[in-house]
Amino acid sequence: MKTFFKTAFLFIFITISLPVNSYFVTYKEQYYRLFHIHYIQYPDDSMENIYWLEQAMKADFANPLYALTLIEDEIQWEKYRNLFNMHVNLKLIEQYLFLGNKWNKRNAYFYNAPWKEQNLESLETAETCYRTALYYWDEALKWQEKATERRFRWINLQKIQFWEDEAFRIENGSLDYGKTIRRELALLQKVREKFQAMENWY
Repeated sequence: MKTFFKTAFLFIFITISLPVNSYFVTYKEQYYRLFHIHYIQYPDDSMENIYWLEQAMKADFANPLYALTLIEDEIQWEKYRNLFNMHVNLKLIEQYLFLGNKWNKRNAYFYNAPWKEQNLESLETAETCYRTALYYWDEALKWQEKATERRFRWINLQKIQFWEDEAFRIENGSLDYGKTIRRELALLQKVREKFQAMENWY
């Protein structure tokens, strides 16, 4: 019995003396840090990332002291917020494209006729993902336009240079998710029509 009490006391003592490092996830930057890419991206991984990114969109920004780059004045702070929102929308597009590709059928082979209805349902899910991505593309364009206003041209936020590059690539047309998504939707519709035209030969 003495051994039990000694073990219990030791356990309680160690537990109490351990530092508590947990904290509530409250701000955009904290939610954004929970977003991560997996080596193999399964649908559950994409849905988890979508959850964190959408929470980031809803949350407030942390104090500029805790921004993801050095912020020294109000104009830098405004540009940072615009770039952050643009970037998170772009990440949401990527995740919805990953998700859509898991359900998209690239071809309607004749031997898939027995599973025609299941394939059509799968295409509908993929279309929903692509249309959601298209919504986020429109949002990204709005934030990109704000982030590249003339008054921000000579402000360089070094630690988020990649976000600056994304804004520039959208501006010059080398990054155009809208074109990609519309192409995927057009191909999806062609495959859907092939499935709809299939005869039940089984």
